[in-house]
Amino acid sequence: MRRQVRHTAILERVGDSRAIEVTELATSLGVSEATIRRDLQALSRSGLLLRTHGGAVANDVGAELHIRVKAAMRQEEKIRIGRAAAELVDEGAVVGMTGGTTALELARALSARRNITVVTNAINIAAELVGNKRLHLVVIGGIARWSAELVGPAAEVMLAGYHLDVAFIGVDGLTAEQGCTTYDEMEAQTDRAFLRQSRRAVVIADSSKIGVVRFAQITPLSRVDDVVTDRGAHPADLDELRAAGVRVVTT
Repeated sequence: MRRQVRHTAILERVGDSRAIEVTELATSLGVSEATIRRDLQALSRSGLLLRTHGGAVANDVGAELHIRVKAAMRQEEKIRIGRAAAELVDEGAVVGMTGGTTALELARALSARRNITVVTNAINIAAELVGNKRLHLVVIGGIARWSAELVGPAAEVMLAGYHLDVAFIGVDGLTAEQGCTTYDEMEAQTDRAFLRQSRRAVVIADSSKIGVVRFAQITPLSRVDDVVTDRGAHPADLDELRAAGVRVVTT
């Protein structure tokens, strides 16, 4: 197994379980414990996890994982969600996009489209789309978070000058009762600014976010028009979203 493939597998496991052991990883990945120790050391130097005696734990703040760890998790589901969400974008639309690894897959799905304007506060999405002559890119400035999003008052002032046809919002939690939630209150506030400027609100989230509530509320469910997620979401949670009047797309 190649080094990069191992690193991706390790990051996905630490993202899911928050703690991993050298012996278990060596067995499941089919390599020596010495190889795993070297991998963990390299990932620790990059700040993606913390080494412990016999293994490693997630390097997080308030339970929020580093964006590079998130990027290694549920990649196939996020690609499908991104492609399905792109189908909701009309030709000539002005599209708002907050950050997140699922939103990045939406950006990639839209990259071949023409006559679309993308307004985003996400550094990774801007890096993906910059130089693409088929679309118009507007990057919102602000305070940089380790989620790769630019947030805060400056971002909100800039957003107030634009009108969006549709805003795609990434979330860390989504329930019928509490609506859209995330880890950081400033990020939540900037996400609300996207929603204020948009005619249509679409939540894009993999199934691990459905039925979960995080610290800061972005918006009640009443402000959401559509949810795009994968088939791993619990059917009862999706039924509650539909009962609240939200169109749910699973892929």
